[in-house]
Amino acid sequence: MSSLAEDDGKTTMTSPQMEGDTVVRETAPDVMPQDTPIQAPPMQGQPVQGQVPEVPVFQDSPHQEPPLSPTMAKEASAPPRATDLQPESRLPDIASPDVAPAPPMAQAGDTLPGPAPLTQAGELAPIRPIPRISIQAFCESASVSEAIENTSKDRRMSKAHVKVHMGGIPAAAEFYSEAPTPNLVVVESSLQGMELVAGLESLAEVCDPGSKVVVIGHQNDVQLYRELISKGVSEYLIAPVSMADFMKVISQLFVNPEVEPLGQTIAFIGAKGGTGSSTIAHNTGWMISSEFATDTVIADLDLAFGTANINFDQDPAQGIAEAVFSADRVDDTFMDRLLSKCSDHLSLLAAPSMLDRTYDFGASDFNQVLEVVQRNIPCAIIDMPHMWNGWTREILSSVDQVVITAAPDLANLRNAKNMVDTLKELRPNDKPPHIILNQVNMPKRPEITVEDFTDPLEIEPLAVIPFDAALFGTAANNGQMIVEAEPKHEIAQIMSSIAQSLTGRSEAKSSGKAGNASIFRKLLGKK
Repeated sequence: MSSLAEDDGKTTMTSPQMEGDTVVRETAPDVMPQDTPIQAPPMQGQPVQGQVPEVPVFQDSPHQEPPLSPTMAKEASAPPRATDLQPESRLPDIASPDVAPAPPMAQAGDTLPGPAPLTQAGELAPIRPIPRISIQAFCESASVSEAIENTSKDRRMSKAHVKVHMGGIPAAAEFYSEAPTPNLVVVESSLQGMELVAGLESLAEVCDPGSKVVVIGHQNDVQLYRELISKGVSEYLIAPVSMADFMKVISQLFVNPEVEPLGQTIAFIGAKGGTGSSTIAHNTGWMISSEFATDTVIADLDLAFGTANINFDQDPAQGIAEAVFSADRVDDTFMDRLLSKCSDHLSLLAAPSMLDRTYDFGASDFNQVLEVVQRNIPCAIIDMPHMWNGWTREILSSVDQVVITAAPDLANLRNAKNMVDTLKELRPNDKPPHIILNQVNMPKRPEITVEDFTDPLEIEPLAVIPFDAALFGTAANNGQMIVEAEPKHEIAQIMSSIAQSLTGRSEAKSSGKAGNASIFRKLLGKK
């Protein structure tokens, strides 16, 4: 026997109810019925002719069914009564005993909330990455199959292993009669009512304990939803399903809600060498850490020629090179030793900036390093070198936000256009990358106007930074940030606005508390 479900981590079941004339859904704990299913009084409108044929119950072996109250136990064991067919009759409440009694059961013909509209860019942003799980779907329609296929290509699903088959419930039952079931089984069925419930019997007989099952159906009915949940189905979705619908269910089932959200990752890359991308990345990281009191790490990934150590006047003995060349050893403690403290809330993962070796990496070599940083630090600024290969492409496609810095000339426009178009293809469900125009109004240099530069990109610039060789040169030579060199300068205010836009936060008070707790307490100056 096994349990039907659909997301990572804890199973979340929702129970539609009536509230006036509006159907609402309330969250219930991750519990599944055991071998003896709870028998509910007959639903309204159904003839009392014996009991519904027994269907094997999908179970989640680690969980136990919460005890029924004495009144509910008595009602569940009693034979059907005439009053059970009255409008005030109810199904046994599947929620926790601590939850208040449910309102009257939905009537026949009532519906669940309809399917959500098509997923818009940025709608998936709040959804946390899905862990390493296996998902197999058995679909009946091309639209559902395509939606699941598209979901599997999203960056948040990069760790999950997804396979899509056709054939619905019969194909799934036949397939798993000779193969173990994955973490999540998704089946689509056009069957309705008790025919669907009975059709799941063959699947329940071959599902392994601990597997979760999600059903995608074509009938919008509250009574069917409750019947499926009572039999152990983790969730029932109504076709057509959007990417957001599907991924949210997976996240609810498999992502532990007690774990703190992952830190935000922001990658900075130049459209051309010498655009000042690294300088802007470093100043943005400084502003986020100082203005918002948010623990921040700047990772300099230009191992041969990185300038973060110079800009922050640091000379660390270890840094990003030791982490990436010892990826199998990277954990919280190891990373702790590699960080160099720049201020109370800012740490640096510096590049060696030496040519004593070559720096050739595989596409996934930086993944473990960045995962450890993201897991423990609220904000990670990733300073990317100006190059295009497997690992830069991998990082740019997986981070939360991408910032492209360009100067107002033709070569920068061409490169920026290519990068924007490519990143839109790699990140179809995310907002487009940000554009910063730097070194604008340089004396005696012909330039493309801001409007002419941004029109082909179809992106409004995040910031336009004027050329000021004296200010930037002085700050760089002194190992200072712009706000340290000239706090009231116009460019210092622009750097502040960039930090606010990227984090979506307002300026912190001087007495503001530090960011989320992390393991790097000692290096970040925490007690």
